[in-house]
Formats: sequence, structure tokens, C-alpha cells
Amino acid sequence: MSEDYLFTVTINKQEKGCNMRVLKFGGTSVANAERFLRVADIIENKLKQEQIATVLSAPAKITNHLVAMVEKTVAGQDIQSNMYDAEKIFADILEGLNKQLPGFAYAEMKEFVDKEIANLKQLLHGVALLGQCPDSVNAMIICRGEKLSIAIMSAVLKARGHKVAVINPVSMLLAHGGYLESTVDINESTRRIAQLNIADDEVILMAGFTAGNDKGELVVLGRNGSDYSAAVLAACLRASYCEIWTDVDGAYTCDPRIVADAKLLKSMSYQEAMELSYFGAKVLHPRTISPIAQFQIPCLIKNTNNPDAPGTIIGVEDLDINYPVKGITNLNNMAMINVSGPGLKGMVGMSARVFSAMSYAGISVVLITQSSSEYSISFCVPQSELYQAEEALHEEFYLELKDGLLEPLEIIERLAIISVVGDGMRTMKGLSARFFTALAQASINIVAIAQGSSERSISVVVDNDIAVMGVKVAHQMLFGTDQILDVFVVGVGGVGGALIDQIERQQEWLKNKQIDLRVCGLANSRHVLLDTNGINLTNWREKVKQSETAFELEHLIAFAKNNRLLNPILVDCTSSSAVADKYAEFLENGFHVVTPNKKANTSSMSYYQRLRQAAAKSKRKFQYDTNVGAGLPVIENLQNLLNAGDELIRFSGILSGSLSFIFGKLDEGMSLSEATLQAKEKGFTEPDPRDDLSGMDIARKLLILARESGLQLELEQINVESVLPASYSEGDVHTFLKRLPDLDAEFKDRVEKAAKEGKVLRYVGSIDHGQCSVKIEAVDSDDPLFKIKNGENALAFYTRYYQPIPLVLRGYGAGNDVTAAGVFADILRTTSAKLGG
Repeated sequence: MSEDYLFTVTINKQEKGCNMRVLKFGGTSVANAERFLRVADIIENKLKQEQIATVLSAPAKITNHLVAMVEKTVAGQDIQSNMYDAEKIFADILEGLNKQLPGFAYAEMKEFVDKEIANLKQLLHGVALLGQCPDSVNAMIICRGEKLSIAIMSAVLKARGHKVAVINPVSMLLAHGGYLESTVDINESTRRIAQLNIADDEVILMAGFTAGNDKGELVVLGRNGSDYSAAVLAACLRASYCEIWTDVDGAYTCDPRIVADAKLLKSMSYQEAMELSYFGAKVLHPRTISPIAQFQIPCLIKNTNNPDAPGTIIGVEDLDINYPVKGITNLNNMAMINVSGPGLKGMVGMSARVFSAMSYAGISVVLITQSSSEYSISFCVPQSELYQAEEALHEEFYLELKDGLLEPLEIIERLAIISVVGDGMRTMKGLSARFFTALAQASINIVAIAQGSSERSISVVVDNDIAVMGVKVAHQMLFGTDQILDVFVVGVGGVGGALIDQIERQQEWLKNKQIDLRVCGLANSRHVLLDTNGINLTNWREKVKQSETAFELEHLIAFAKNNRLLNPILVDCTSSSAVADKYAEFLENGFHVVTPNKKANTSSMSYYQRLRQAAAKSKRKFQYDTNVGAGLPVIENLQNLLNAGDELIRFSGILSGSLSFIFGKLDEGMSLSEATLQAKEKGFTEPDPRDDLSGMDIARKLLILARESGLQLELEQINVESVLPASYSEGDVHTFLKRLPDLDAEFKDRVEKAAKEGKVLRYVGSIDHGQCSVKIEAVDSDDPLFKIKNGENALAFYTRYYQPIPLVLRGYGAGNDVTAAGVFADILRTTSAKLGG
């Protein structure tokens, strides 16, 4: 759909009776010589269609320098650095234009700029002598950049052969109010501008931010003054439309610096734009929208750096049916005041007095909510105005507070307002529920709720520090954008390394499923690699080696909080107790925890319960399906049975891939020492095979299953029969392997004895009516464990529903790739996204 068609739909140009377009360019659009010339290109292109009026801001950073000069001068501080930077900005612009634009009046413009700088220095010298800066002088200083922008642009256009008419806003725009915050009288300003009789072939230029009062004195128009100037000029000229040129492609569903995949809006209504800007969106200031809405002049937000982008049109009606919700905003650094007490109940005029007191004190009230009992009124004000608001209320209600008709004011500081805005909200069922559900899932507590009677917006008050997270989860829920998983992998060896390789291969596939899985941290025992936007996993092993950042586990929590990560996930691929002991702390600080490490679930029963309590309270997930059976869905299936009302009566299983391999080889006639050595060579065992042969790894897995089934046991309550005599725990691995053949004869006898009975030896973990044991058992051909060998795991669950034939899970229960795949699956279980087909 073309730009002109959109405008034609929004407003009939012929009915307007005017062939004029107003363009406004912000500070970044005139930041240097190249951008001045780019603006001139845009003006010339638009001139092919109709006459152009242009409003300019000061070059980027200039107004900030001017404000700083005033403040520093009043405080008696040195302003040389600010003055130098400001002079250099203009010097660079003039020199660049002189080189790039033939015929540019360089000498004339340099003289003009030098005079303005000299005048500025003279004004600041007067401020220094006075020790204060009157508002009238302040206004003359801080609008200096806009005046210079217009002079330079006039010279640029003249050098390119155009006729220029410069409107002096001090004499043409009549404004009422203070020197630093005035409002333009559009009717009188329209009459004055009409008397100029500007020719049709002239390009109109006007400085933004500036106007004049009824005494002819210079005043400025306050926040977003240049945007407001453009809207006023468009109204005075009865322009066909107004364009605001900035450094973004248009208005987005939320701040793209917060949500990377924020959606660009094609259009919105005046009312939607006003609501969004009122609650903090950097679309247009509400005061800017008012003049163009009054005369139904459509406004287009465009990008100077990308002029071919369609932009966002703001008009009488919203033409973009794809987004019934137009945006989510956050207004930070607010405070809430609660006025309550019996004096409010049924007493006429109390509410009026509250807000009159705020009005007289010049306090901006942003949000209001009142209890249905009329017992209290709560409202939000900017944190910076809280003290004045309290003073005004104490003065207004001195007697009521003294006599107890009102309770002491209740103040809640450091708050933020999150708002959802859109005309389509009136007819979109369930939207509020989805908004609140998103906040609840992120454990965001709502302090107050307010909704306008137009049903065009709904706002919630939350803690200031979590407002960004609130915007992220609300945007994800309401706009169906990618669910972001911020993964931190601790332990990048065997399992961890395989996991990262799998993630690298699957990232694009997951992106197509609207899951943005970002590996934000990689850590080994010494170093950590961090990136809030996700680490590029190409050659990740080398990047970790080259990292100079020392690894400290606690820093991951601070990193996630400082960067407002939405879904941080700690993935522990170590076997460290020190890491496992921190899981509860990570859960309590908003992390999901995913791990194959069994140490946490086999720690004390009190810690086991604390983990689950922390997960429930923080609404985070603790995923550990790989604790038992590696990639086999053991714990998931057991939990599903128990959730369905089943009950575990008995369990037996081969829970070690290494011991499955070793005992399978004994069946085939291999000796214990040979089987152990071969298992070690194939990587089935730990570097020290005694870690496997001791049975403690199986005991930990058995304890986890027992606890999952509801048994409250400690590790020491499990009866463990080691494959090895106690004396074999002494000495190093080499010595142990030399001694191991001494046991071959004993095991050969046991194998032969079992064989005579039609049985085989298996190393089995079992639960029988609450009793847990790990031992060597001889099982017959009817037992599900009879054929298990070669590294397979097998788990037989005898339950109320599954008996006498048990539920059997069988498959490889060891190996880096298999375990990593199980961990990967657990990571994906932390999201609610649907991954089917």
C-alpha cells in the first residue's frame, strides 16, 4: 500500500484546500554536514509534489551543552569543555558543507555563527555576574541551536538554487505561559503567518522550540518543543500533512532497545498516539498531537537515515488491523501517594481538593485509582515531584490530618507504570487476562491497576526495577513474539560441550518455532564468557579459552539482573557440589535451573525441599530429568504417573551404563578386570572406575527416584553393596587396576553359579515398599533386567496401575550426546512454546 494512498484514505486533500507539507527534522538528522545534505535531498524530493515548510531542531547534543552551560555557570563551575564541544560541532558542520557543497556561503555563515557564539558568551557572562539565570535569559540561550540550524539550512538550500522564506517564530507564533514552557495560540499565529504572503515557489524554514509572548519576548515551548512547533506550523498553514523525521523507521509496539523484535506499526489513531506518549512512549508528545488532531492533519513518522521506509502514519482512524494493541510502554521513576481515611467517605469535594492541591503546586498526576468504598484515593506522580506533592497535601489537609479524619499519607516510592494501548482493546476479549497472566508468570507483583473509560488503555503500577521485564513478558504474550531463553552453561566439557554444539545446530530451527535460544554465558572452572545478546557459538571453545574474565558463580545472578534478562536459565553440566548448593539461590533470583548434576537432589532432604519451594515461589522451573537415565524420560514418566494418582510399589533397575556394560561382558565369559578395563577404554566409566564400581552413583539415582515417589530418605539410608571390597579404595588408579585381577576368580564363580540356575548377574538398584538397596543380583529370564547389557539402562516400575507387568523404560543411559540431548529437552521445557510440526 503506497504512502500517498494511506494519506488519501486518512484525509481528503482536496477538501483541505491546501497543498503544503510540513517536515520536521530532529537533532540527529542535522548532526553533521552529511546529514544536513541528506535533509536537503529529502526536501528537494518532496518539493516535486508540493510546497514544503521545514522545522529544524538544534544539531544533536547542542541543546544539552547549552543547558549544561547555564547550570554550570549558575553553580560557578567551568564551562570551557561544553563551549569547546559546541563550537566544534558547528565548525565541523560548516567545514564539511564548504567541502561538499559548491557555492555554500562559508565565510558568511562562519561570521554569523561566530557572532551567535559571542552573544552566547556575553549572556553567560551576565549570568555569572548575577549568580542566577532569569527564565527569559535561559530561554534565549537554550534555543540558540535551532536558530543556527535554520541559518545553515537556508544557506544550503540557496547554494542548491532554491528560494527560501524564513519564518521568525518569535514574531509569528504567539504563545502564552512562562518563558520556558509556553503554548501557542494557533488562531492568532495563523492570522500573522497568513499576512506574510509567502510565494508558492519558496521553501519555508522555521526554527523549532521557539515562539514569542504578547510582549514580543522570546519564549521556548518546553519538552519536545520542536515537534510541537512543527504541529503548530502545520495547523497554521492548514497543511495536507505533517512529517516528523527522526532516527527510527517509525513507531514501534514498544521500545526496540528493550525488545529486539518489537513490531513496526503501519498506522495508529490520534487517540492511540496520545495514550502511548502520555505513558512514556517516544512517539510524539501529547501536546504535539493536539494541533494536528484538531485540524485532522495526518502525521507521518519517518527515518532520515532510511527515507524509503514506509514509516508510521498517525491519523483520524487506525488502518492497521493486524495490531489491535498498538503498544506497551513503561513510565519509570514514579511514586504513589495514597490519601485515605474516614474523612473521604461521603464528603463532597474531597477528591477535588486533592487534585486542586496538585494543580496549584504544578504537580503532574499521571495515574489515578480509587477504592469502591471511597475510603482511599491513590495516584502517581513523578518521583522528582514527590516532595512538593507531599507538602501541598499536608498544607491542604492540615486540619483533617490533625483531627484524624485522614490517615497519614502512605507513600510508595520507586515505582513504574506499564501501559497497554490500542483502539482494538475495546473489542478484543481476554486481553487484560493475557496481560496479567504474563506479569504473573514473571512473578511481577501489581501495586495498582487503572483503566480509562474509553477502554483504549490499561495500566498497572509495578516496582521500578522490574518494569523492563514486565514490558518484555507483556510484549511476548500480546504480540506472539519470540520467546527468549537466556542460557548460561556452567561446565563446558563432555556433556556441556556436546550440549553447546547441539544448540548451535538447532538455533535456526528453534527461531522458526519462535524460540530465541541465546547462550549468554559459557563457563569452565576458571573463565567465563558473557554476552547479553547471545554468544556467537562459532569457535566457542577457542573463545572461552581466550576469555580473561574470571568465573564467579554469583556474578551470573548480577549479570542477569543488570541486563534485565527475561528467562535466565542456569545449566549446570558439572558434577560439583559447590554449584549444586547454589541452585536455590538462583531459583530465588529468577533463574530456571536445568542440570544432569545429581548432587542437589541427593543432598539433605531439607535442601531437596527448599529447591522445590524456591521454584514454586519464584514460578521458575527446576529441570533434572537427566539425573536418572541420561536421555531416557525417566523422571518425567514417573512424575506423570504420580500426578495421575498412581503409586510406586516396587522398582528395580540397571541405572549405570558402565556397570551395564561390565556385567554384560561377564555373561560373555570376560573377566571382571578385562571388562572394567575395556569399559574404561571406551569411555563408559569415570577416569577412576572405582567411582562407578562403588555403587554410590547408582545410590544417588535411586535416592532421587525414591524421593520423587514421596519417600523422605537421606543418602546414608540406602543400603549399598559395592562391587569392590573396601580395601580397594586405597591407592591410585594404576595400583587399583593392577590389583583388580585378584577378584576375577571370585566373580567367575558367581557368574557360573548363576548360569547353572539360568540366571545372570546384574548390578541393581531397587525400591521395595520404602526400602532402598543397591547390590549384585542374579536375575532369571523372566526379569526385565535379564537382557540388559552393552551400556543400556533399564528401569522397571511396579505401580498400582502397572502390575504384575511393570512399566519398563529401556535405552542407552550414558554418553555425552545422549545426556546433552536430555538436557536440551529440559531447557526447552522451561518455555510454553509449542514445538510440534
